[in-house]
Formats: sequence, structure tokens, C-alpha cells
Amino acid sequence: MAFLYRLRRRPRRSRTTRQRWLRRLTGLILLFLLLDALYLAWLWPDWATLQYPRLAPSRFMQQYVAARQYKPARPPLHWQPVPLQRIPSSVRRAVIIAEDARFYQHNGIDWEAVADAALINWQAGRVRYGASTLSQQTVKNLFLDAGRNPLRKWHELILTLGLEANLDKSRILEIYLNIAEFGQGIYGVEAAARHYWGTGVADLDEWQAAQLAATLPSPRKRNPASATPRFLQRARLIYRRM
Repeated sequence: MAFLYRLRRRPRRSRTTRQRWLRRLTGLILLFLLLDALYLAWLWPDWATLQYPRLAPSRFMQQYVAARQYKPARPPLHWQPVPLQRIPSSVRRAVIIAEDARFYQHNGIDWEAVADAALINWQAGRVRYGASTLSQQTVKNLFLDAGRNPLRKWHELILTLGLEANLDKSRILEIYLNIAEFGQGIYGVEAAARHYWGTGVADLDEWQAAQLAATLPSPRKRNPASATPRFLQRARLIYRRM
């Protein structure tokens, strides 16, 4: 009888053990969510400061300057922010065509592009395309790093919604054009124009604007100076769409 009693007791112990582990797992998840919420609260910017004309160096620029201390052979930082009014419409149009065609239609996240990229990546069996909007790239450059882990993407999503809620599209575009990387140590369209063509961005023609936009996917490898076949093909495609 004692043997049968022990057999009947085992399932109850097993259920108790599972419940205990479930409670611990739930507690860990809640603790993680709390810590992540605290981190986001610490990271959350004062959006009002981004409405001022003057821009501070982005997180990417700060990281570049810090890394250069250990690799002094890298070029120095080149950055000359300019107001949106001094950036030709051809440059703005080319960048939007190249990076975020529905920039003025979405609220920071282009869910249609996300679905398209997910399908393409699933069919290819690897990540071939992203679906980051200009707003997401702006947030990443300003506040985050270049990592691809899911937690960083989650932070990018939350911050992007905050950016779109507090700044209008023109200001977001202005910030992006002034902080995007266009080559090693080259940030913003003004610095890029002066580096590649020796002139200010206001003097660029449409073909140069298309080349500038074509630089964005991989600026250190494919840019107007390297002029690789893949780069020129992309530049011509952007130019035709302009």
C-alpha cells in the first residue's frame, strides 16, 4: 500500500516542481522587462533639444572618435551640419528614393517594407534586406549602436515612435542628412560633398546627388571615390527614378 501511495504522490510533486519553475521563469521575465524599461527611461532623450537648429554629434560619431584614439591611422572626423534649406531638393529626393520611398506616408515604421523584406529573407534563407526607415536610421545613429541583436531593434522601434511623435518629417530628414555616414569618418551631406567633389552640397547636380544616395548602404566600401560597378549601377537606378 505504501508503494501505491508513493506512485500516486509523484505526479503531484512533478506538477509542484513545474509550477515552481514557471513562477521563477515568470519572475525573471518580469525582472528583465523592468530593467529594460528602466534602461529605456535612462536612454529616453529630451526631444525638445532636437528641435533646435544646432545639432550635437551623434552616438556613431562619438564612437568613431573614441575608436580613432586606438587606431590613429583612421581619417579624422569630418562633419559640417547645414540647415535643410541649403540641401538641394535633388539630394533630398535621391536619398528618399534610395532609402525610404514611403518616408512621408508611414509613422516611422514601414510595415509594408517589413513584410516584403521578411518574405525575401525567408525565401533566400538568410537576411538579405532590412526594412529600416529613415526615422529608424536616424534613431540608431543618434542614440544606439550598429548591433543587430533583437533587443537593440526593440529599443530602436520604441525610440522611433518617440521621434515621430515629437518631430515633423522635415526635421527628421534634416537630422538624418546631417548625421548619416558617407565614408570612413565622413558624416553628413555637406562633409561628403566637400570630400568627394570639393564643393558644398548646395552646388551638387542631380547625378552627384544620386551618387551620394547610392553611398548609403555601404559607405566605406562603395562610394563616389571607389566607384565600383555595383555602386554605379545603384547610382544610375536612383538617377533614373529621380
